[in-house]
Amino acid sequence: MTRKFFGTDGIRGTVGQAPITPDFVLKLAHAVGRVLKAKEARPTVLIGKDTRISGYMLESALESGFNSAGVDVVLLGPIPTPAVAYLTRAQRASLGVVISASHNAFPDNGIKFFSAQGTKLPDEWERAVESAMEDPPVWADSAALGKARRMDDAPGRYIEFCKSTCPHAFTLKGLKIVVDGANGAAYHIAPDVFHELGAEVVRIGCSPDGMNINDGVGATHPAALLAAVQEHGADYGVALDGDADRLQMVDSTGRLFNGDELLYLIASDRLRKGEAVPGVVGTLMTNKAVEMAFKRRGVGFVRSAVGDRYVLEELENQGWILGGEGSGHLLVLDRHTTGDGLVSALQVLNACMASGKTMAQLLADVVLFPQTLINVRLKPGQNWKTSQKLADATLAVEKDLGDTGRVLIRASGTEPLLRVMVEAQDPEQSQRFAQRLVNVVEQIEVQA
Repeated sequence: MTRKFFGTDGIRGTVGQAPITPDFVLKLAHAVGRVLKAKEARPTVLIGKDTRISGYMLESALESGFNSAGVDVVLLGPIPTPAVAYLTRAQRASLGVVISASHNAFPDNGIKFFSAQGTKLPDEWERAVESAMEDPPVWADSAALGKARRMDDAPGRYIEFCKSTCPHAFTLKGLKIVVDGANGAAYHIAPDVFHELGAEVVRIGCSPDGMNINDGVGATHPAALLAAVQEHGADYGVALDGDADRLQMVDSTGRLFNGDELLYLIASDRLRKGEAVPGVVGTLMTNKAVEMAFKRRGVGFVRSAVGDRYVLEELENQGWILGGEGSGHLLVLDRHTTGDGLVSALQVLNACMASGKTMAQLLADVVLFPQTLINVRLKPGQNWKTSQKLADATLAVEKDLGDTGRVLIRASGTEPLLRVMVEAQDPEQSQRFAQRLVNVVEQIEVQA
């Protein structure tokens, strides 16, 4: 059975259009509740959300759906996705639920789930939920209905957890750090984490109004962070996305560091301290220069499918603890069970403070290959997988690149986009070949 509603990161779409409607979300929660009750008499579910205005509506629908199945609900309010994962595990809850569309613009929203252990759930669980949605509802009677309450101190608990992932003596005193909360879930948390560790904090993207999440700020729009670091003469800049599970960083010179570089920096610092790093997991999108740098250090490197859930699955298969994506989803499994922008930023800053080196100095032996990534919006009926013209064009580009680059074409798991990526040592060549493939994609005929 293939999944009908779940994508690579839960269920996501435009609010008011199927499946992101209150009736669907109520039905979804009821089905999830029934799956939980098949193994547990009285499950408890934690629900967190980002700052989108639609979060109120979807939160109410989830609460009703769970309660109607006899499941208790704890409402966390606006809080980062990784905070929900942490609190689900810390509170011994049955399940964690996040209402967020991550880095998407505010008209979108979504629902994703965490297990009792604070990890993403497998495809099999999602299939079981979709199967349960096809069954008629089984409403709990009045005495068996679930109850709902709020956890007012959820942000404070998560702040303390973030700080606990660093050595006790770690301090940011004397540093000025720009913190960009993307007007999202970490707007009231991220600045406090760095402030409580001693830094002078400059806040941007920390004034959500329900509709400005990811709007020109955050990890997907780093220009705002770059400008603020230069304007305030800051030592570092930290940008999160709407639900704070991904990260981009800037140094005092205005250089932007992506997830591939930060992953290498964290692993390299552990090697510096004499810790074992048997291997690291990247994705199909990870820059080839990073793979080569790991191999020079004797560190194994494996690529997974794109998506932090697949990085996690491969880490578990290999028995490793470090992995991530260029987008800034980083997994440090001896610090947290899931990708966490704040925890990852603290690992990077701890590496810099402990070594006495800048991010650029710690990454001196990594020179990224230029990558050109172009997103092409697909029209309904455009089947790129069966296009012979695209297959032929891709083969021709790969032949021209030889060993000096690579091509990756994949569909987005969250939007109707085709992502065309070409990596080459020559940036002009990378751009030219990527545009050539995009032109072919745009000419694919729409099938009735």
